[in-house]
Amino acid sequence: MKVSLKYYTIKYLITILLLIIAVWAALFYAYILDEVYDNVDDGLKNRKIQIIKAVYLDENLLRNNEFGFNEFKINPISTSEYKDKNSLYNKMYYMEYDDEEQPYRVLKTDFIDQFGKHQQLTIRTSTVEEDELVYDLTTALIVLYLLLVISIIAVNGFLLHKAMRPFYLILDKLKKYQFGVSSFSEPQNYSIKEFEELNIEINEMIERNELVFHQQKQFIENASHELQTPLAIMINKIDLMIQNENLDKKNLTLISELKSDLRRMTGLNKSLLMLSKIENSQFTKTSKVDFNELIAELVNNYEDFIEFKKVQVKVIEKGFFGADFNTDLAGILLSNLLKNAVKYNTHGGTVDVIIENDRLIFRNSGSDIPLDRQQIFTRFYKKGSDHSSTGLGLSIIKTIIKQYPGWDIAYEFEDGMHCFILSKNNALL
Repeated sequence: MKVSLKYYTIKYLITILLLIIAVWAALFYAYILDEVYDNVDDGLKNRKIQIIKAVYLDENLLRNNEFGFNEFKINPISTSEYKDKNSLYNKMYYMEYDDEEQPYRVLKTDFIDQFGKHQQLTIRTSTVEEDELVYDLTTALIVLYLLLVISIIAVNGFLLHKAMRPFYLILDKLKKYQFGVSSFSEPQNYSIKEFEELNIEINEMIERNELVFHQQKQFIENASHELQTPLAIMINKIDLMIQNENLDKKNLTLISELKSDLRRMTGLNKSLLMLSKIENSQFTKTSKVDFNELIAELVNNYEDFIEFKKVQVKVIEKGFFGADFNTDLAGILLSNLLKNAVKYNTHGGTVDVIIENDRLIFRNSGSDIPLDRQQIFTRFYKKGSDHSSTGLGLSIIKTIIKQYPGWDIAYEFEDGMHCFILSKNNALL
């Protein structure tokens, strides 16, 4: 899933900071815990010295064999068990008042009493208060940890949003930009050097593209118009030659073929000019178009052509198909779909134009072999050997559809019928 640069940066920043803070919190916790136990251990060692001194002054303390009020006990040991070192560890002891076990820190050490006998001194001290301190410290660390994370996310989100605002302005300008459509925008001064340079470069790029666009547009229009005149003159001269009675049948056939090729060239020139105008967004004006009414008019206009092909055309209205569309492009779109369905039909075939609320279906009989879905809408694609076709009709349809987001044109071959399905998405209109 794609994310914005701001959230992408925050995601990795927070991940790294979480790891760093977690490691720091763990080390801090271990350090504080070590300090707590170190202080407890120092207290136990001091008590050991005091108890041993008291034993040398009062031998009755040697009979203190169980933990009592003073939380220590002395037990005799053999010479082999004697060890001249301190042993510190944690241990749980049962407490009658609480009726449960409580944690204690224990110091165990051996000494020789005033009678030369070996004794073992065990001292314990409750670590409940220390555990509560550690618990409180841990709670404080967790709260601090969460507050730091939330603060970092909030501060970085705010700062990144503010810092990236020029970028979003530049991106919005690029989204709204269209070739050949003049758009006035006030000059912007950005405090961030990189965004200022990016804005300057984009403006210069747009100016260069606009210059190339207008030059190309002018060239195509001039070339197309200049070609139309000589082509028309050549066709007229060929018509005059055909009227010459001295021509034999062979030459007359050659001249007729030449005229047919010139007419095809004229149609090709007009189609290429039309494609160029559509791609250059020269049909930007839109209005409410009633496609039901427009289809009825086109069927009526092509009545002679339909009768010539001996094709039966039926318009089946199942709903109302209307949209904001350029009127000229709507006419070209439907005209090409209808002519395609009639022209490439079989003699005595059928054409069904099905009108629904969100779809137009042009269904026609014809070849038993389906067309190539991957190539059918590409330029100069032709099925068969029809030399009169320019191979641009369906490409013009696809180019028109691309100008309107949410619209689509698809081809299906069902029950021996060729279906061209024009659909629109109301949510995007």
